[in-house]
Amino acid sequence: MTVECDVLVVGGGPAGLAAAACAAEHGARVVAVDQGARPGGQVWRHVHRDHLPALGRDWIARCERSGVRWIAQAAVVDGSARDGLVVVRRGESFVVRARRIVIATGARELFLPFPGWTLPNVLGLGGAKALLDSGMTVRGKRVVVAGTGPLLFPVAAAVARSGAHVATVAEQAPLRQVARFAVGLVDHPGKLLQGVRYRGAFARTRYHLDTWIGRAEGNGGLERVVLTNGRRTWIEPCDLLCCSSGLVPNTDLARLLGCVVHDGIVSVDEHQQTSDPCVYCAGEPTGVAGDAAALIEGEIAGRCAADDATLRRGSPLYVTRDRWRRFATDLAAAFHPRSEMLERPDAGTILCRCEDVRCGSIDSRWTGRQARLYTRIGMGPCQGAVCGPACQLLFGFAPGAVRPPLGAPSIEALLPATTSSDSM
Repeated sequence: MTVECDVLVVGGGPAGLAAAACAAEHGARVVAVDQGARPGGQVWRHVHRDHLPALGRDWIARCERSGVRWIAQAAVVDGSARDGLVVVRRGESFVVRARRIVIATGARELFLPFPGWTLPNVLGLGGAKALLDSGMTVRGKRVVVAGTGPLLFPVAAAVARSGAHVATVAEQAPLRQVARFAVGLVDHPGKLLQGVRYRGAFARTRYHLDTWIGRAEGNGGLERVVLTNGRRTWIEPCDLLCCSSGLVPNTDLARLLGCVVHDGIVSVDEHQQTSDPCVYCAGEPTGVAGDAAALIEGEIAGRCAADDATLRRGSPLYVTRDRWRRFATDLAAAFHPRSEMLERPDAGTILCRCEDVRCGSIDSRWTGRQARLYTRIGMGPCQGAVCGPACQLLFGFAPGAVRPPLGAPSIEALLPATTSSDSM
């Protein structure tokens, strides 16, 4: 089956929603593909639309009014043949052919291993937020929130509002870096106010700076977390640990399409155009900066992909976008993982959960390819999505090559794309 359109948007978060709506509003036939069951991505994940913030509801409504064709629970698995992108949905596959593509694939969490990080009830920050938005019950539980970056605040606030006791919030970044970042928020008063509101939701909980997880412990499940600030160490009993070490932009599709990626982010020009003139990129793949930045970038990418002649350099959109780009740079500088975070694993610490590879099995003198050949690290179901970035930081491995199919689709799902040319 084949779908024809002017603009294909890959990703349904804020950047994808803005790109799809704006491209359609400027006359393009738009198809949007997203892995989620509903538009909104990870940021605006929801069961009932009424639970979304007004901004999320407004952008989803704009997509609906503008005639965007939404293909949910679908993933792009190949685009290397240049005759269209292969999409898998519910065990079946088809091809989407478009004049322009907007990549808005968001980011995933960075997990740096520590002893006990694979115990039951140890969750990623984003994963915990997604489960809470989907109805997970934490009422009465004692929760530790730890890691780095602004995501600590909304997760701690969501946990507190759900009836749990937030025992501790621990940020690994030093005070001087966090203070410098906070001062810079005067240029983003909305973010500053949002942070104050989040902090108010867990106001009775101490917020530790310069503090990180040493290990998690428990007999068959999480029972306590050992925290340290490098000078002293203490134990926090808990039922649930929400933690991660930041975000990693999802650049696999961009790399597969041949777009230039530098320092882990997709290179784009002032119009959000990549090194391929037919491919645009918006949101976290161009640098992690949050939903407000993603919306602006998505709007620029969508309008440019639809050949909007009224959008000119120097317009308020570009000025605002440039301000958010500076915010992304400040964010990365303030919350990058400290060296002590890389020293936590011992030889027995699991590094690759899929293939049960321990840190002691890896020789730092190896290349990434040697590590995969000798231990199968990164060759399990997640295809290195979790352990790959950790290995880059821990051992200096270069990112592996991107090959189709992206993700882990079944062979049966891929076969129809090569045997059928019917129009959808």
